[in-house]
Amino acid sequence: MVSLLRTLQDSEPALLPILAARWQVKIDPKDREVAVKLIANAMLDQSRVEQMWGSISDAERGALQVIASNQGKMPESMFTRLFGEIRRMGAGQIEREQPHEHPAGTAEALFYRGLIGIAFETSNAGPRAIVYVPDDLFTVLPFHKTAYEHLDEIDDEAFTDDEDQTVELTALEQPDSIQPADTSIVDDMTTLLAHIQLYAPALADDMLADADTLLPYLLVPEHERLVFLIGLAASADTIEVQEGRVYVKRAEARRWLGSTRSEQVRMLAQTWRASELYHDLWHVLGLLVEREAGTMPQYNPMPPREAAIDLLANLAPREQWWSQDAFIDAMKQHDRDFQRPNGDYDNWYIRNADGEYLTGEGSWDAVEGALLHYYLNGPFHWLGLLDVADGAARLTAYGRAFVAGRNWPTPPENPEKIALKDDGTILVPRKAARIDRFQVARVTTWVSSGDPFTYRLDGASISKAAEQGINVGHISGFLTKAAGDQPLPAPMTRLLENWRGGFSATASVEKALVLRTTSSDTLDFIYDTPALRRYLGARLGPMAVIVRADQLEDLQMALGVHGIQIDLIGF
Repeated sequence: MVSLLRTLQDSEPALLPILAARWQVKIDPKDREVAVKLIANAMLDQSRVEQMWGSISDAERGALQVIASNQGKMPESMFTRLFGEIRRMGAGQIEREQPHEHPAGTAEALFYRGLIGIAFETSNAGPRAIVYVPDDLFTVLPFHKTAYEHLDEIDDEAFTDDEDQTVELTALEQPDSIQPADTSIVDDMTTLLAHIQLYAPALADDMLADADTLLPYLLVPEHERLVFLIGLAASADTIEVQEGRVYVKRAEARRWLGSTRSEQVRMLAQTWRASELYHDLWHVLGLLVEREAGTMPQYNPMPPREAAIDLLANLAPREQWWSQDAFIDAMKQHDRDFQRPNGDYDNWYIRNADGEYLTGEGSWDAVEGALLHYYLNGPFHWLGLLDVADGAARLTAYGRAFVAGRNWPTPPENPEKIALKDDGTILVPRKAARIDRFQVARVTTWVSSGDPFTYRLDGASISKAAEQGINVGHISGFLTKAAGDQPLPAPMTRLLENWRGGFSATASVEKALVLRTTSSDTLDFIYDTPALRRYLGARLGPMAVIVRADQLEDLQMALGVHGIQIDLIGF
C-alpha cells in the first residue's frame, strides 16, 4: 500500500508537531525532512508501538482490527459510516479546533495519532478515498492483543466491501412466466440502421423524432429498448449525428452487418460493456436524473456496469435460476458504493416518479437497486445474455461466456435466401444475412416485420432508391443474387424495365365535386347557359361535370333561378 514515511511526507505540515508530541519525539518543525524521518523511526519502534496500543481505547483498537481484516485498507465512506468522519483541516483550523484533543470520533482520534492515513485508489466506480494503515506500521501493530468481543456491536452491513467476502446466490427451482432471451436485438439493429439510412431522422433527447413510424417494424416494439439500440449504435460508431440528424457510417455499419449472428451479439454486448456514451442510470424507469446538476456530469457508466458483471461472474450459478433480489442484496452487501466514488450520496440530483429527490444512503434501493434491476431485465436480457422470469434470472450460454470472459459460442449458421413474388412482395427470413435485409429495406416499401420480414418493390420504393444513387440495374442484380441467382419474376422484371429511364409521365390526384344530372339534355342546357357554365370545370360525360369547390353555393342559387334543384349527397 503506502509506507509510513511516504504517509508522513504527504501529510499536512501542521500535523507533524502533533504526532511528535504523541510519540514523544523532539523535532524542529522548520526542518520537515528530518522531522518526518524522526517521527517515522519512533512510530516503527516496537516498544513505543506497544505503549501506544495500550493507551488507545477498545473502540480505537477495534477500528484498527476492522481495517486489518480488510488487508489494511477500506473505503473512507465505509470507515466513516462505522467510526466517524476525519475532518480535513489546514494549519489555522487545526490550531482553532484542536482535533487531536477533541476528536469528532474514533476515526479522527486514530488519524491524529498517525495510526491511519487517507489516500486514493481506483475502484470499479472510479477513484475513491480509502483509509489505510501504512504497510510497515501494519507489521508492528500488536493486533493479536485485542479481544474481538466488542466487534459484535458493529453493524455487519456497514463494512462489507471486502472483495473476498463469501456471498452466494442460491439456485432456485424453475420459476413462472419465463421470458427466454433471444437474439432479436440483431434483427432490430438491422432495421434501425436501414431506417436511419433511408430517412436520416432528427434526434432529440436520445430518441428519433420519427420513432412512432419505426417502432411497428421492430420485433420488440418497446420505447426503452429503442433508446438502448440507438445508444448501442452510437457507441459502436455505426451511426453519427450531424446538425441534429442521424446518419449511418457505412463502413462501420457494413462491418457489423456482414458478421455472423453470434458475432453480432458478441460485438453488441462488448459495445455495451465498454460504452461511456450510453448512461444506463438515465434510462431507469421511475427515475428522473438531472444530468447536468451536481457531480453527475463526471459520472462514468462503465465502472458500475463492470461491477455488476463481475458480481455475476463470481456468484451466479452457471445454469440454474437465481433470485434477482438476492443479486441486488449481494451487491449492497458486497460493494455498496459500486457506482458512487467516495460513497457520495448527496451530490446527485435524482427524483422519483412523485418528484421527490432521492438523496443519502437511504436512497440506495430506489437508485442503486433500481439500476441493478434495469441491468438484469434491460440490457442483459435484450442482449440475449439472461433469461428472466418472475423475480428470477438465469445466464444463457452467451451470458456465461460474457461474464466469465470465456470463448464465445459460435453455432453454425446457414443463411437462407430471400423469396420474390409475382406481385412485387419480397420475403426475407430472419436467418437471411442481415446485410441482405439491410439492402432490401433500402429499395422497397416496408410492409411488416416478423419471420419472414415482408417488403414490396413498387414505383415509390424505386424512386426512393434512386434518391440514394441506386438504379434499377443495381436493384435487379442484387435481388437476383440474394434470391440464390434465381431469375426475377416476370412482373418484377417489367416493373424495373418500365422504371429504367426514370419517370415517363406524371399524374396528379385531387379532391373534386361532381354535378350529375338526370338527363344529358339538362347538362347540355347548363353548359349552353353562360351564367351557369362559369361555375363548371371539365365535363366527365354526358350527365356529369366537375364543379369548382368554392363555387358550389353560387351554382346552387343560379340553378334554382332556372328551376333546377340540387340534392347534396354526402355533405
